[in-house]
Amino acid sequence: MNDTPELPATVVRLPYLMPWSWQQFQQYFALRCLPAVERLTPHSYHRNFQLGTTSGWFKLRPLAEEAALELSLSPSASSLTQPLVKRVRRMFDLDADTALIAAHLRTDPLLAPLVERYPGLRLPTAFDPFEQAVRAIIGQQVTVKAAVTITGRLVTRLGETLADAPADGPQRLFPTAEAIAGSVLDGIGMPGKRVETLQRFARAVHEGTLALHADDGVEALVERLCALPGIGPWTAEYIALRAFGVADAFPVSDLGLLKARIWGDDGINARILAARAETWRPWRAYAAMYLWQSYAED
Repeated sequence: MNDTPELPATVVRLPYLMPWSWQQFQQYFALRCLPAVERLTPHSYHRNFQLGTTSGWFKLRPLAEEAALELSLSPSASSLTQPLVKRVRRMFDLDADTALIAAHLRTDPLLAPLVERYPGLRLPTAFDPFEQAVRAIIGQQVTVKAAVTITGRLVTRLGETLADAPADGPQRLFPTAEAIAGSVLDGIGMPGKRVETLQRFARAVHEGTLALHADDGVEALVERLCALPGIGPWTAEYIALRAFGVADAFPVSDLGLLKARIWGDDGINARILAARAETWRPWRAYAAMYLWQSYAED
C-alpha cells in the first residue's frame, strides 16, 4: 500500500477579453474528441499530453463569475506550467483581438452579417501540432466522424497508458511519431497510399528531416509539408490553421468554404474564393471560421 500523499494539482486562471464563447469550443471539440485521450463535458475539457519526456494531464473549465478559464495541471506537469499555459491559451485562442479582426472582416459585405451574428468567433486549434497533422492526413477525403474513428483505432493500438491518469479520466497518450512510423497499420481503416503518407510524415518528424513549426511563416510550412508525397495544399494549409493557429492560413479548396451558404446554392470556385480572400489578409483563418459557420447553418 502506498502511503505517500497525493500532490495537489496546480491551478491557474487564464483571463480573456470578451466576447469569447465556451460553446464554440465545446461544439468544435465534441465532434473531434478522442475518448482515450480527451474527456469533454458541457462545462469542462480534460486531456492527457506528453511534452518532451514529461507526460500528464490538464483540466479546463470556464468560470461563470469572471472572463477567465480555470486550468488545473497534474502534479507531474508542475514544472511545465508556463509552456502549458501558452499552449492552452493558443488552443482556446484567448489572446485574439476579436474587435480588430471583426472590423477588418466586416468590410466585406458578404461576411459582415456573419460577423454580426457570431460576435467574437475564435480559432480553435490543437494542443499538439503533431497530433493535429496526423488527424489532418487521416481526414483526407473522409468525414470528420470517420477520421475520429480511425484515429481512435490508432490510439488504441499505439498509445501508451498515462501513469498518473485519474480513474475517471482518459487513460492513454496520443501515439508518438516513432510509434506511428515503425508500426504495422494493416486493417486500420485507411487506403494503403494514405497509410504510406501517414508513416512517411511520422518518420520525417521522428528523424528530424521535417521541421514541423510555423515560426518562419505559413508559406514555408506549407512548402515543407507539400514536399512530402501524399500531402497537398489543402492538408498543409489545414495543418497550419488547426495545428498552429496561423491567422492567415486558408485551405481554399475546402468543401465547407466553397459551399458556404453566403455564396448561394451554386457555391463558389476555388480561384474566385482565393482572389476574394486576398482582401481578408492577414485574418483569412478567421474568415474561414465564419465561412464554416455559414456552411453549418440550417
